[in-house]
Amino acid sequence: MQRTVFDADHDAFRKTVRAFIESEVAPVYDEWYEAGIVPREFYYKLAELGVFGIEVPEEFGGAGIESFKFQTILIEETARAAVSFGGSSVHVGLCLPYLKHLATEAQKQRWLPGFVAAEIMFAIAMTEPGTGSDLAGMRTTAKLSEDGTHYVLNGSKTFITGGVHADRVIVCARTAAPREDDRRHGISLFVVDTKSPGYVVGRKLDKLGLKTSDTAELNFTDVKVPLEDLLGEENKGFSYLGQNLPQERLSIAVGAYAQATAAIRFAKEYTKQRNVFGQPVASFQNTKFELAACQAEVDAAEAVVDRGLEALDAGTLTPADAASAKLFCTEVAARVIDRCLQLHGGYGFINEYPIARLYADNRVNRIYGGTSEVMKMIIAKDMGL
Repeated sequence: MQRTVFDADHDAFRKTVRAFIESEVAPVYDEWYEAGIVPREFYYKLAELGVFGIEVPEEFGGAGIESFKFQTILIEETARAAVSFGGSSVHVGLCLPYLKHLATEAQKQRWLPGFVAAEIMFAIAMTEPGTGSDLAGMRTTAKLSEDGTHYVLNGSKTFITGGVHADRVIVCARTAAPREDDRRHGISLFVVDTKSPGYVVGRKLDKLGLKTSDTAELNFTDVKVPLEDLLGEENKGFSYLGQNLPQERLSIAVGAYAQATAAIRFAKEYTKQRNVFGQPVASFQNTKFELAACQAEVDAAEAVVDRGLEALDAGTLTPADAASAKLFCTEVAARVIDRCLQLHGGYGFINEYPIARLYADNRVNRIYGGTSEVMKMIIAKDMGL
C-alpha cells in the first residue's frame, strides 16, 4: 500500500539521504562501530547536506520548513542501513524544538546559525543517576549567585546522548524546591557551555547497542551559567519538557518501525541466498509464514506512525497518542526483529550481519524516552483509569 504522508519533495530528499549514507557512512561505519563514536567532523558533512537547518527559520540560516517529515525520512533511512549518526538525532529531533519555542530572539541569533552549520552541536541532559523516568526527582541544582549575575550549577546527569561531542547542553536543574502539592515545580532549563570551568564529561558509556552514539555521564561542580543562558522562564522547565516529549516519543516509534522494516528486508535477502537441505531457506513454509506475520505487524506499525506524523504536523498529537504509538511500535519491532534474527540462524548472532546490530540497537527503544511501563501509565490515565 502506497504511503500518502510523503510528497515528491520528500521522495527526492529520501534519495539524497540514501545516496549520502551509501557513499559517506557505509564505507567507514565499521571503523565508527569499533571506535564507539562518530567523528566530530562528520557533523559538518550532515550540515552541508542541509539536514540540520530544515526546520530552522530562514533568518537564522535554515529552510524554515514547519514539518517533522524530513527528519522522519532521515530516521527511516539510517534504520534501513542499520547505522547510527550518534548525537545528530538529538541535536535536531530533541534540542531544536526547545530552541525554536523557548529561546529569545537574542538567544536564537547566538545559537541557531551555529546549530545549522554544526559549529554548535547540542545535547539535552534530563536523566540523573537513580532517577530514571522520574524527572521530578532530579537533584541537580542551579542556584542564583549572591550578586545575582549568574547561576551556579551542581549535580550530575547520565545516559546523555551526544554528550561527548556537544558544545552546548540543555541542562534541566532545580532552581526551587518542589512544593508539597507539586513535585514538578522548581525545574528550569539552561543552555550550558560545555567549555565552562567545572563542567566535566565523565565516562563514555559502553552500551549494548547504538555503539556509535556518544552517550556519556556529565558532572557539574560550581559551573557558572550566565543569566542570559536561562531557556524560557524560571521554574517552568517541567511543563516545557512535557510539551516536547510527544515529538520525541513519536520519533522513537518511527525509528522502531523503520528498524522492523529493515529487519524484514535483511531476512528476505538472507533466506533467499542461504541453502539448507538443498533448497533456499525462503522456500520453506515456516519461513514464508514467519515473514508474512512480520509484514502484517509492520504494516500496522506503519499506519500508526503515519497517523502520528500527520497529527504532529497538524499540532494535534496528544501525549497519550504519542505514548500509544511508542508503546505499539517498539513492541512490534522487538517481536519482528527477534523473529528475523531467528531466520538467520547462527549468523544472526554475528555482529558483521546488520540484523545483529538491529537486534542490539532496538532494545533501548522500550526504555528511553520513557519506558513502556510509563507509556502504559500515560495511556491508562488518558482512559480515565
